[in-house]
Amino acid sequence: MSDAYKKAGVDLNAGYEVLKEVKKLSGNAQLGAFGGLFPLAAEAVGNEPVLVAGTDGVGTKLLVAIAANQHTTIGIDLVAMCVNDILAQGAKPQFFLDYLGLGHTDTDRVKAILQGVVAGCQQAGTALIGGETAEMPDMYGQDHYDLAGFAVGIANKADLLSPENVQAGDILIGLPSNGLHSNGFSLVRDILFKQHQFELSHVFPELGHDLKTELLRPTQIYVDAILPLLQQKCVASIAHITGGGLIENVARALPTGLSAQFTVGTWPIPPIMSLLGELGNLSTTDLRSTFNLGLGMVLIVHPDQLATVTASLTQQQQVFYQVGQVTDHGEPVTFQEASHA
Repeated sequence: MSDAYKKAGVDLNAGYEVLKEVKKLSGNAQLGAFGGLFPLAAEAVGNEPVLVAGTDGVGTKLLVAIAANQHTTIGIDLVAMCVNDILAQGAKPQFFLDYLGLGHTDTDRVKAILQGVVAGCQQAGTALIGGETAEMPDMYGQDHYDLAGFAVGIANKADLLSPENVQAGDILIGLPSNGLHSNGFSLVRDILFKQHQFELSHVFPELGHDLKTELLRPTQIYVDAILPLLQQKCVASIAHITGGGLIENVARALPTGLSAQFTVGTWPIPPIMSLLGELGNLSTTDLRSTFNLGLGMVLIVHPDQLATVTASLTQQQQVFYQVGQVTDHGEPVTFQEASHA
């Protein structure tokens, strides 16, 4: 151990202890090598295997975790943001790597963060095959850190999802989110903590619990619900609702010339989002283009596959809502009120 390096603010021994803990948590004794290994089974996919890669972070939700001193679920957010994107391409997530940059290696805090990463990988059925923890005292403050991840999935080329699969008349199926997930937190923090100076311990009657609990709900991982649908080849396209909200992300799952028309009122809006709209004086467009509004995934399904999709989701005990349809006119994403007989 270099005493000079420790005096400069980097504790290598603490890093070694973290590695030992991650090996225990993940059950992967190979962690710590220069590169992570993942064997691909020859029968994993069809004749034209394609690797699908995704990388993401957690954004300024990390600042909420730091302020709350609650770090055990932020790693689930990290895994979810990456593997849900891979699912939306029609691929099965295979393995994951994480990067943690911090100002000081507090082993208990790092262990808590990585517990979340391991838990997220378990939920996603992916292998944690490597990562990096970098202590950089002049880059980050004493209690600050940043978290990023990288995931790889696999699919047969012919089975990849594409906007070109979508047709007018297709049906929109929404899978509920677990609150805000990991998007829009710069606006969330501005409204709650800058405009209004609420504490994380504040309890709104609409929520029934404190803000810390609400804001740190981990992002939903949809692997168990969606993989059976991919195996049955009964979904045309999928939108993972992240930054940009419903408007931008659903548009990415559509071909040019078609429109996703949502029927307002066919799914519940989480109270936190309505509350943010009121406190921040946000327009309807602000809400729809920033937050998921209660839908973490939107599946686009041909009408003749609807029964298969709903039966599979029911079997997986996955709540879902029929939230609209695809039309051949209008803006890429539109909203209409439900009609009443």
